[in-house]
This record gives sequence, structure tokens and C-alpha cells, in this order.
Amino acid sequence: MARLAFGIAIVVLAGTGGEIAVSHAMKRVGEVTTLNARTILRAITRAARLPSLWIGIALMAAAFFALLAVLSWTEVSFAIPVTALSYVVGAFGARVFLGEQVNGLRWLGVALVCAGVALVCLG
Repeated sequence: MARLAFGIAIVVLAGTGGEIAVSHAMKRVGEVTTLNARTILRAITRAARLPSLWIGIALMAAAFFALLAVLSWTEVSFAIPVTALSYVVGAFGARVFLGEQVNGLRWLGVALVCAGVALVCLG
């Protein structure tokens, strides 16, 4: 049970941490307003120079491999709903690390996700 909890924690924390790190990098690169090859190549080149992009990619890779392990230890009907806790961590991370405003309706959604995960854990 401890192994499963640890694996799920890695999936949730590393995956969400990676998404936040990549988001941080892309906010530094700036908005891509036109979808042509030159603009996209310029954005990719600028992003590739930022450590937060590579940290994010590494964290997301770690989360992926942890998910593979978790799926080998338990049923998909348990693993996938429980990893929805990444939405909770994502909302907190966006607020704390990216300075985003999270309104009350979004926090209500986070509470509903928590309730859903609790139901899955009880069943």
C-alpha cells in the first residue's frame, strides 16, 4: 500500500510540477500569436534555452514512468481517478508558483475532484 501511495504521489506531484515548469517557461517566451513555421521555430528555440522547460520535461517523464509502475500495481479503475489529484495540485501550484488568480468556481471544482477521489478510495 505504501508503494502504491508513493507511486501515485510521484505521478501527481512530478506531473503537475512539470506542467507548471513548462508553463513558466512558455510565459517567459511569450504568446505565440501566429501559427507559421518561423514563429513556431522561434518560440521553440527561445524555450529550449530556458532551464525550466527542461526541468518540466524531466518531471513529466518521471511522472509517466511512475504511472507505468502504478498501472502494473493496481487496477486502471483506481489508478486513473486517483491521479486526478493532479488537478488539485495544479490549482494550488498555479496560484502559488505562477501567481494566477483562481476564482471561487474553480476552487469548487477542486473540491468536487477531491470528493470524487475520496469516493474512489472508499470503493
